[in-house]
Amino acid sequence: MVIFGAGGDLTRRKLIPAVYYLCRDRLVPEQFAVLGVDRRELDDEAFRERLDGGSREFIGAELDTANWQRMLQCVHFLPGDFTDPDMYQRLAGRLAELTEADGMAPNFLFYLATPPRFFAGISTQLDRAGLLEESGGNWRRVIIEKPFGNDLQSARDMNRQLHEAMDEHQIYRIDHYLGKETVQNILAFRFANSTIEPIWNRQYIDHVQITVSESIGVEGRGSYYDQSGALRDMIPNHLLAVLSIVAMEPSNSFNADAIRDEQTKVLRAIQPLSHDEVLTSSVRGQYGPGILADGTRVPGYREESEVAADSKTETYAALKLMIDSWRWAGVPFYLRTGKSLPGRFTEVVIQYKHGPNIMFRDSLLKREDVPPNTLVLRLQPNEGIGMNFNAKVPGHSTHLGTVQMNFRYDDYFDNAPTTGYETLLHDCMTGDATLFKRADNIEAGWELVDPVLEVWSALPVRDFPNYAAGTWGPTAGEQLLKRDGREWRACEACHTNVT
Repeated sequence: MVIFGAGGDLTRRKLIPAVYYLCRDRLVPEQFAVLGVDRRELDDEAFRERLDGGSREFIGAELDTANWQRMLQCVHFLPGDFTDPDMYQRLAGRLAELTEADGMAPNFLFYLATPPRFFAGISTQLDRAGLLEESGGNWRRVIIEKPFGNDLQSARDMNRQLHEAMDEHQIYRIDHYLGKETVQNILAFRFANSTIEPIWNRQYIDHVQITVSESIGVEGRGSYYDQSGALRDMIPNHLLAVLSIVAMEPSNSFNADAIRDEQTKVLRAIQPLSHDEVLTSSVRGQYGPGILADGTRVPGYREESEVAADSKTETYAALKLMIDSWRWAGVPFYLRTGKSLPGRFTEVVIQYKHGPNIMFRDSLLKREDVPPNTLVLRLQPNEGIGMNFNAKVPGHSTHLGTVQMNFRYDDYFDNAPTTGYETLLHDCMTGDATLFKRADNIEAGWELVDPVLEVWSALPVRDFPNYAAGTWGPTAGEQLLKRDGREWRACEACHTNVT
């Protein structure tokens, strides 16, 4: 496993801990090595010491010292400039040394933990050095991190450049959200349970909500975030990926391409927003100064480091999308994401339609007195699945109360979810691309987002900031659902109501 950008936070916080978990659980072969590549002038021992001091805290109490030390001995380092062609010749030589010394098969996984501007150049140089050539049953694979472009044209350009260096089956576009147990479990939950799949359609489901809420601000990433914003940063990647799994049709097999075919069909079936519809089906916001629940005062977005004092970049985005399919006709999908909101959580809410409630008409004033059933898929924190349904409150009168059934992974299984990266790394090593994005899937997502970006750039906002840090976003975000007679689900994890 070759990590370009091995001196960065991603390697320290996520990749090395993920490799540790794989080694601990014996999910990598005995003949396995990690080679870090970065500009820093380090040798193997110095790099190991750096990881020993920087990655331990992200494993915590689960760390087994013996396994950790064994893993560190598999780690090596090669100093070099990504833009220097000679470096790739040295890389080829170092890989040959490592494989020959340890008797390893020359199977190489290249992880591009770098800014996107390096993706095409690194891939081209790997190709020119012969490091992407597959022969004799050996494989060569490349993992790239989001963002996969910043609009439709840049995504197409990136895909074209990557395809000039390698075949699509060698490209693994990673989205760590898809490594979370609950995201993967959506497929099992839907298609392996005869009580769920028959009512997973427009006849029974009123609407779907997908929320990614972050309680933090930009945390020192102002220079990147001010060029990106909430819409580009989260919706084409994370939220649409989750939507496609929630809404897809069953595939004919668990084959990676069969599943990704169905996910892409969902994205193609979403009604594209006209420029007029963008005005009524999308919301943007930017946080100003505020006070968190614990009383901490936080600055507004424009006061963050490396953010323009008059920035028009959104830190909150919400969309209403409709899917033109037999299963989902008439069922709105509401998506929202934002920074400096009251809590950190990611969840999918399936809200079912109201029952007729005819038999309760003598004891209830109106139908809305009986809450609709909801199914909640929690991606983070406390990964699991919850369901609310109605039951009679004990007593002489007929009063209904809401009851919650709650499944948590750590209550039922010994192996609690960890980072999500170890699942994706293992899948890449075994050649399972099910949880990775394909080129057509990436481009389909940007086709949906591009019209929103065009309207937002053509109509500069005048009311930013329009929500205080620590609140649930702009008023228009609430109105997006209220106009349809609906409301965002109360967040149990935050002990507050979203409205």
